[in-house]
Amino acid sequence: MTEITASLVKNLRAKSGAGMMDCKKALTEVDGDLEAAVDWLRRKGLAAAAKKSSRVAAEGLIGIATGGNSGVAVEVNSETDFVSLNQQFQEFVKTVSQLGLANDGDLKAVMESGYPGSGNTVAEQLTHNIVTIGENMTVRRMAAVSVEKGLVVSYLHNKLTPELGKIGVLVALESDAGEEPLADLGRHLAMHIAATAPKALNQEDLDPALVKRERAILVEQARESGKPEEIIQKMIEGRMRKFYQEVVLLSQTSVIDGETKIAGVIANAAKQAGTGITLKAYLRFELGEGIEKKKDDFAAEVKAAAGL
Repeated sequence: MTEITASLVKNLRAKSGAGMMDCKKALTEVDGDLEAAVDWLRRKGLAAAAKKSSRVAAEGLIGIATGGNSGVAVEVNSETDFVSLNQQFQEFVKTVSQLGLANDGDLKAVMESGYPGSGNTVAEQLTHNIVTIGENMTVRRMAAVSVEKGLVVSYLHNKLTPELGKIGVLVALESDAGEEPLADLGRHLAMHIAATAPKALNQEDLDPALVKRERAILVEQARESGKPEEIIQKMIEGRMRKFYQEVVLLSQTSVIDGETKIAGVIANAAKQAGTGITLKAYLRFELGEGIEKKKDDFAAEVKAAAGL
């Protein structure tokens, strides 16, 4: 049996563009035959998928799945928005969402689980989709929320189907109240969250680095006023209170009625329901947030191709 050396794996990687572990497996399967290994990778769709993996995938869809007191959101990215209209892609996002619900939002477990009706794992099905659809794709992230008793309510903005859209929100309400009042409150909160993108549920949950950075900026601005130190400190604290009202969900003013704080919206709903309601958690996924999108310069590409 031919020894599968690091040099042989490196050569196959350069030739096929596939990952190291896939290359090693391919060489093992064909007893070290380099050309046969390339063919093996091509048959598995791994070579073609690897060549697309360097392309930026910042479009795609957010998928949402809920089941009573639990819910999951997933972001699956593609290179172009056009792919979001592809039935095969949409079905993949829906299926991954449902598998996420069954696996408590554990993305690793989902990727290793079987993809229904295919004989593939989810990871293998993703590779298959990359090859057949012709674009790089990634299952970028997944997260879940749940409550012991109550309801998880979902909302999708720029919705393509009941389960797919561009902004997905989950709201976890813990309560003994009935489903109808919780669903109404949850939709109010979810639509507000979609519109405002709060940084945290309450002040204590804010990222300390974010608070420190904001305070430093406000201190610098206040000192430029030239006012006495005691006035400066009052200015800083007043502006920090305004900052918290802008970024902390419970302190924000509802965009639905334009006057009630979110904490008040929840309190009013609890009063009407005749029992306590607690907003335990929320989740907001916006498609492509944090991904640096490539800006194509067609004129520059033409010049480069012409050697200019």
